[in-house]
Amino acid sequence: MKRTPTEDEIWAMIGFIKISHARYRTLRCLNDENLMPTEISKKTRLTPAQVSVALHDMKKRKIVRCMNEDATKGRIYQCTDLGLKIIETLDGTGFNPDR
Repeated sequence: MKRTPTEDEIWAMIGFIKISHARYRTLRCLNDENLMPTEISKKTRLTPAQVSVALHDMKKRKIVRCMNEDATKGRIYQCTDLGLKIIETLDGTGFNPDR
């Protein structure tokens, strides 16, 4: 059975996203589509290393997930329900680091 994160846990993860421009942009990019890291890098203008670290950090916290974990190339990532909830909450606060 899945455990739903508490509101405090969600706000802690929102803080985790907000302190990293790379995490925020990577998560925002995955909001609408499933992408490979190279596609995320091109869309966000982040370096592949920045995207890789952001994905790794968010995957550990179950904010994103890899759809084909066994692939050595062409891994595809998507937001989890938690990731979508974080984006929705950030949108509600008017947060935009690019302003």
